[in-house]
Amino acid sequence: MPRIVETIITTLDAVGEPYIAPLGLIADGPHWIIAPFKPSRTLENLNAHPFAVASHTDDVRVFAGGVTGRKLWPLEPATKINGRRLADCVSHWELKVERFIEDEQRPRFACSIVHQQTHKVWEGFNRAQAAVLELAVLTTRLKMLPPEKVESELKYLEIAISKTAGPREEEAWEWLMEKINTWRQTRFDTSGAS
Repeated sequence: MPRIVETIITTLDAVGEPYIAPLGLIADGPHWIIAPFKPSRTLENLNAHPFAVASHTDDVRVFAGGVTGRKLWPLEPATKINGRRLADCVSHWELKVERFIEDEQRPRFACSIVHQQTHKVWEGFNRAQAAVLELAVLTTRLKMLPPEKVESELKYLEIAISKTAGPREEEAWEWLMEKINTWRQTRFDTSGAS
């Protein structure tokens, strides 16, 4: 299995408008792979402007916000490329697309790091922060996974939240649970109607 780093990717569209998306970067030798699903704004933006910024943040609300439609986070200009990074991040990588690999579902952009910078000390994630990240990923796969799998994962992740969450993690968890509860209700309405 390749190493995957969960991060926040910022891309620019053809007119320079930034777009934020939580994505896992895949290690591939000297490159980092960005593999957005089709269709997606990240895919469109990388085709229009082959640069991206990976912001590594300790605020898991940005990940939860990314999958629940809360994408307005303060940004600052990148240092070496035309791009934007999260204003509040631990560090960031500025990436240039070196190669494009077509795929029916998830095209891949092999990127090299043009510049990297540290902005503050990384204290690491606690269990609640890790649980929010896992739930954010799980939330993006609700239509792909069996409901029993979603519910069992959720029960396990709730343990870390109840034991180690601070205010930021609790807020992020609430956003994600809104999405989960909407999914549950839609499933119930659909199954009740049949």
